[in-house]
Amino acid sequence: MFELSSKMNDERIEEIGENHVGTSAKTPLRADAFDITDEEKIERIQQSVKDILTTLGLDLTDDSLQGTPKRVAKSFVNELFMGLDPKNMPKASTFDNNYNYGEMLVERNIVVYSTCEHHLLPIIGRAHVAYISDGKVIGLSKMNRIVEYFSKRPQVQERLTMQVVQAMQEALGVEDVACVIDAKHLCVNSRGIKDIESSTVTAEFGGKFKEKETKREFLEYLKMNTKFE
Repeated sequence: MFELSSKMNDERIEEIGENHVGTSAKTPLRADAFDITDEEKIERIQQSVKDILTTLGLDLTDDSLQGTPKRVAKSFVNELFMGLDPKNMPKASTFDNNYNYGEMLVERNIVVYSTCEHHLLPIIGRAHVAYISDGKVIGLSKMNRIVEYFSKRPQVQERLTMQVVQAMQEALGVEDVACVIDAKHLCVNSRGIKDIESSTVTAEFGGKFKEKETKREFLEYLKMNTKFE
């Protein structure tokens, strides 16, 4: 019975991985995710990377490889996955819309550099974020920082798109937010089907952006002003 259950679980894991299925709109974190310090995490990850490389047959006494486990561990905690830690969430300060600008504001071509949570390979692309003010505006760079924060974690692109919109909605106190992401997944481009040309497009629309005319205007704008097709 255990062998059958284990085999079924392995098959389910493989199915989810190959189809980029997400299980939640929230990043799945354990309750004890932050019970240890960043320094302790780096130490543990360093040992784990060392074990992986040794298992692969690499000689870690080589000058080129000696520092690899620590470099990888530090990059995981401090850079690639820094968006897991709530203390790194950017403070999204808002201001009164004193100039009464009432049309959509679009921040386009925001760089997305994330990591596929199924294979831990890069996701590289662009995000286009828009909102319509209802009395508040947000600093332009904060939109970039929100995208960066949610990108810097193991991700599924659909979830990333939703998280950006939800964070913007919370910061602005308005539902009228949209996000479109066009990105290449190296788990598709460099392994598996190895299709180097394909990219993935996801979109999340809130409030007025769900209306046909506003959505059309936003998407037409992207077609005219970006590489988005």
